[in-house]
Amino acid sequence: MVRRACLVAALPFLMLSGTTSRAQASHGARAANPTAWIDRYREPAARLIGEAVGSTFAWHRLAVLTDTIGNRLSGSPALDRAIQWAVGEMRRDGLENVHTERVMVPRWVRGAESAEIVTPLQQPLMMLGLGDSVGTPSDGLRADVVIVHSFEELDAKASQARGRIVLFNVPFTTYGETVRFRSTGPARAARHGAVAALVRAVGPPGLRTPHTGALQYASDAPKIPAAAIATEDADLLQRIADRGERVTLRLKMDAHFEADVESANVVGEIRGREKPEEIVVVSGHLDSWDVGAGATDDGGGCIVTWEALRLMRKLNLRPRRTVRVVLWTNEENGGRGGQGYRDQHRAELGRHVLMLESDGGVFRPLGFGFTGSDSARDTVRTIATLL
Repeated sequence: MVRRACLVAALPFLMLSGTTSRAQASHGARAANPTAWIDRYREPAARLIGEAVGSTFAWHRLAVLTDTIGNRLSGSPALDRAIQWAVGEMRRDGLENVHTERVMVPRWVRGAESAEIVTPLQQPLMMLGLGDSVGTPSDGLRADVVIVHSFEELDAKASQARGRIVLFNVPFTTYGETVRFRSTGPARAARHGAVAALVRAVGPPGLRTPHTGALQYASDAPKIPAAAIATEDADLLQRIADRGERVTLRLKMDAHFEADVESANVVGEIRGREKPEEIVVVSGHLDSWDVGAGATDDGGGCIVTWEALRLMRKLNLRPRRTVRVVLWTNEENGGRGGQGYRDQHRAELGRHVLMLESDGGVFRPLGFGFTGSDSARDTVRTIATLL
């Protein structure tokens, strides 16, 4: 699967960076046959595809990252090790202008955490604090639960939410639809006086495994502790409540922020042969959450975009424009890596031809998410025919 994803990362900038030595088609020729230009790229694309699917190099590199460094929370020593590892590996690959770019990032610490039912039975819940959540008082908090299934229901039950723990028990449909309850639910609950918020894990049921991610507090609401609980545990609480029984929980979270720390984006390039001042960026984020290996989100994205440059260099596909791989820091809980890149490269942003990020998993390629003009979208759609 990693091998296939390399193709998705490589082909857009294979076209836009111009890896053949032939002249660009004239405007008149392209107008007469708007997709004929793609033919000149079929041979180098086939070479790149063949090299990618015939190699397990990317898979093994991802395994080294996840097996020997593991999770890479922003501001952690593990992320620092991953940054230095990536710099060394890029240099061994022969990439050009390999360096780091300093960024100050937040340092959120999860700490010990637990949740349990105390009435009508005593039973621990499988939970994970949401990223950037505040903690509970040192001895935890205890409160009754009110369950809602939409923001509208929360508003209708505003008086019941005061002094209670609000559980957003919203079954998974799509990530984009369901994740909003994790992102903004705690702030909405806080506006109604809730003392904490829980969300049903954003994902399908699976062996009582909760799924964490970042929340977004609001300036007009108190910051309350927030956590995700396993889908099976959310269903348990729902069944108890449906029988008209009072549900009381105890929640304890030691989560807190420490002072910002120094981190860095990792940058490597293949310099363009004709228009080196024009830049194509491909990227993934090197940081991850702290409760897994950071393989899918987003170690795989980092490896496949980086691998595309390695393969281009191996096959001597020298682009017309400079192709730059960036491994972002602090995507998960702050976005400061992207902001730092913008600020440090503001003078050359107008020379960026394309920016691509792989952060949707490195499974079977399905297509490209795209923002741009209609003509640029047509170009990307034509490129996709090479897959």
